Amino acid sequence: MSKIKLSKISKTYKAGLFKKKVRALTDLSLSVDAGTVYGLIGPNGAGKSTTIRLLLNLSRPDRGTVRIDALPVHESLGAIGYLPENPYLYDHLTLKELLFFAGRATGLATSDIRQLMEHLTATVGLDHVRGKSLRTFSKGMRQRAGLCFALLHDPSLVILDEPMSGLDPLGRKMVCDLILSLKKQGKTIFFCSHILSDIERLCDRIAVLHQGQMVREFTPDEITELRQGKMDLETEFIDVVERNEVHA
Repeated sequence: MSKIKLSKISKTYKAGLFKKKVRALTDLSLSVDAGTVYGLIGPNGAGKSTTIRLLLNLSRPDRGTVRIDALPVHESLGAIGYLPENPYLYDHLTLKELLFFAGRATGLATSDIRQLMEHLTATVGLDHVRGKSLRTFSKGMRQRAGLCFALLHDPSLVILDEPMSGLDPLGRKMVCDLILSLKKQGKTIFFCSHILSDIERLCDRIAVLHQGQMVREFTPDEITELRQGKMDLETEFIDVVERNEVHA
């Protein structure tokens, strides 16, 4: 089972060749227990996508450490399943071909790929279109196909970036039920969403980012109070255009 630990992570990048550096994260520390659901919220530019890129080893911190199961992240990539907000799929392939490609890339046997594909596509409601080209899929269907792609190799850590994007109410319920099912299986789920009701309903802990810093983390007891209406969350107006800049 996976556990995430980020310790005093700082990350800057250049927005352009002659522009100042932008500070994406500043001294971010968080810990995610194995078998739990952890939610990350914040306005655009808060640092959510940068955090995910660090967990996927697509970017490296300027300072601090990223660990999964106490290992450097590059040693744990095989245990991770990832769904981006806008999944890129090979449009010329059918869903069946895409999932066989994913299974082969992760070293699964043909019999295992077929069994997992049938289970996952039935779970997300795409079993009737396995033989259709992905170019014919709607945005919501592509999101469901991306979920199958992310889960085919049975990862212990699932990272989801806006998993409800493009889904209708039934699709959102399906994803919520799937996340809770993955949790029951002992998997760790780390996801970002702008739909606060879903975050509140699903998560064991919630972190709020603003301008690359954690401004609040809600504990399980506080989330229970939110669900029961015993606590109200109020925020001041946040200028989402504002960014931290540092001199090169």
